[in-house]
Amino acid sequence: MSTDTFLEFQRARRSAFFRGILAKIKQEPTLLLSFDLVKEHLDIASRTYVGLREIDVEGIVGSVDRYQDFDREFFPLSDDVQSKWTSISQAWDEGKELPPITLYELGGVYFVEDGNHRVSVAKGRGMTTLWAHVYHFTTNVPLDKGTDVKDLIIKAEYSAFLSQTKLDRLRPEQWIEFTRPGRYQTLLNHIEVHRYFKGVDEGRHVPYDEAVASWYDNLYQPLVDEIRDSDVLEQFPERTEADLYVWISDHLYFLREEYGKGVGTRQAALDFAEAYGMPWFLRFLQNLD
Repeated sequence: MSTDTFLEFQRARRSAFFRGILAKIKQEPTLLLSFDLVKEHLDIASRTYVGLREIDVEGIVGSVDRYQDFDREFFPLSDDVQSKWTSISQAWDEGKELPPITLYELGGVYFVEDGNHRVSVAKGRGMTTLWAHVYHFTTNVPLDKGTDVKDLIIKAEYSAFLSQTKLDRLRPEQWIEFTRPGRYQTLLNHIEVHRYFKGVDEGRHVPYDEAVASWYDNLYQPLVDEIRDSDVLEQFPERTEADLYVWISDHLYFLREEYGKGVGTRQAALDFAEAYGMPWFLRFLQNLD
């Protein structure tokens, strides 16, 4: 092991330490995602080999079996990986050609099946791409670089929601994202209530798929459109349209109980923002350059 590769490894270890402190302050994920943990939570289909490809290393967010050895940016977390890490670094210095890594692609991001140390050295050197054998796994929800365990639980609920409702097939343009667990069950309840009253109004049995599509077209999407048009979301930083849909739906119910069924979705959205939105001084601070 050369002095240069040893110092390079030590710099990578220091980077892991300081990045970990910064990530905790910013409340960002610090650890690599475990592929087994993702597989446990999400509905995943069998793998398909898609070939040898040049991959953007920024899209690699996890590992199959070495997720405890590296942080989210693949900087080494312990000296246990030093020997292999420095040997790879030295091999690249000597111009040796290393074999492609092997990646699992799932939901738009990658997990390392073979080549964790090579990814770590590459990232430490500022390399942006690596050649990889890629195997694709199908899932019905996307992942991204910021996904952590809490997000994974929410995405698992989203996956189960889509599996039950088939909304991703009925309305492919749909995108319903929550910031807290437990909300997709609320949507399932909304669909069942809508199905019941639609059946009563029309005097017939309403198939579940029809009720799902009708709920989305006539209840969910119109309220989301009002949220967008009225800029209400600006008053609720770090929340989503789906979050507000649930809150405003409850608010609309109480308004109609008090003022009658003439209360519309736009009025409910604006009234909710006025009652529970960001205080005026926080809005003022947020708008400062």
